[in-house]
Amino acid sequence: MAGEFPKDAQGLYGRSVTGPAPSAATTATATPQYRPGTPTSESLGRNPFADGVESRSSHPPGHADVPSSGTNPFVSPETSRPASSYGSSSGRDASRFDEGPQRYFQSRRIRKDDIQKPWLEKVHPKEKWVTILPVIGILIGLGISGFLVWDGVRSVVKHKYCLVLEDDFSNGLNSNIWTKEVEVGGFGNGQFEWTTTSEENVFVRDSKLHIRATLTDSSLIEHDTVIDLLEDGTCTSDIVSNCVTATNTTSGNATIVQPARSGRIHTKKGARIKYGRVEVTAKMPRGDWLWPAIWMLPERDTYGPWPASGEIDILESRGNDWRYDQGGNDIASSALHWGPDPGNDAWWRTNNKRQALKTTYSAGFNTFGLEWSQKYLFTYINSRLLQVLYTNFNEPMWRRGNFPEANANGTRLNNIWSQTGRSNTPFDHPFYLILNVAVGGTNGWFEDGRSDKPWLNGSPNAKKDFWEHREDFIPTWTQPEMEVSKVMMWQQCNGDEELEEL
Repeated sequence: MAGEFPKDAQGLYGRSVTGPAPSAATTATATPQYRPGTPTSESLGRNPFADGVESRSSHPPGHADVPSSGTNPFVSPETSRPASSYGSSSGRDASRFDEGPQRYFQSRRIRKDDIQKPWLEKVHPKEKWVTILPVIGILIGLGISGFLVWDGVRSVVKHKYCLVLEDDFSNGLNSNIWTKEVEVGGFGNGQFEWTTTSEENVFVRDSKLHIRATLTDSSLIEHDTVIDLLEDGTCTSDIVSNCVTATNTTSGNATIVQPARSGRIHTKKGARIKYGRVEVTAKMPRGDWLWPAIWMLPERDTYGPWPASGEIDILESRGNDWRYDQGGNDIASSALHWGPDPGNDAWWRTNNKRQALKTTYSAGFNTFGLEWSQKYLFTYINSRLLQVLYTNFNEPMWRRGNFPEANANGTRLNNIWSQTGRSNTPFDHPFYLILNVAVGGTNGWFEDGRSDKPWLNGSPNAKKDFWEHREDFIPTWTQPEMEVSKVMMWQQCNGDEELEEL
């Protein structure tokens, strides 16, 4: 019947449900006088289940406030409440902790007598030296370091320099300074280029000097040809073999004219120095078998023919890319050539290289420099701190070379530099500057068996083999030129250079 519960409800909920069911009037919720959650005097002491059954500790059984049977069938039955909920609203049953013997609690606090106070202890008088001695050592070390730095700075020679040449090519190529060389003899290295005066190979554009390599006209190679630079008066060498070349198409004959053309210019007429500085700002070429160089030769063969009078290579590189076995356009080399004859050139004792960092020397402009004095010579790139080669003239060059008593022909080798009494001979007389882009060669700058080189250095067919493989390497000639934006030369002018020779 409506308003009544089944008779077995007490067994289901665990408490008596006899009596009248709550009416709508008794179950209606009155408007609260307090905000929900605000404790009131009526709610104090009530258990957290809010079912009218107060905790047993605050209202023991038989208390007048505890009804023998509930009036709300929707509250939690007694059997569903955890035992820990009786006795307090915190959910703990105090009676559970009264079982068994009481445990002894041991304090973990440090006793006052155990606290160490080292600052109160008396220090032995000698212990202070443990601090004093290291401090004294540090001060002495700083003093010695400061002295060494001062002495090093004091000993650095500060040379005076006088400007000899400053050319930015804004007015073209000045013939009073620069001379174009015209030769077909390979310049002693078996080079494959014919250096010309043509505007195709040496020209100025947008205030920049260009020295460009090109291939020779095929008609001069495929047909019998004679090129005689003496006849037209353009040869700049006084050696006939450097001025005449020919193509012979007779069967079995491999003789051809130089398969490439390029440029080579120098300042022998317009600018020379004996000690001083040189800086050339340039971008290197890109292309297989190209050989750019910035270097210096002596104005006169004072001590004899090459290399007895010396050679200064400020920069040499290759147009091949970084994958080339010997190092391509990411490598810059510097060297000095010196010795009593070509077979005893001691260049390998004064040679070094520097690799470009994450770039190549054909990717942009760099400044390649030289500083040269009576006591030392060094080359650098972009900064005097980024040195490539450093040579100290602290012992005679003849002794440094450790040359044999005789050459390969059995001729006795005498010290050709001893008469000067200077340890830097043969680097003690005027030199001039050379800029050029060579092509190929048989002297070993491009070694045999490296990166599919198409010719052999010892072969009489070297030039012809190079020409016949042109279709393989010409696609790599994407930038077959050295581009120069500025050249500067300074003469050291301290007053002790003995410049009467200039």
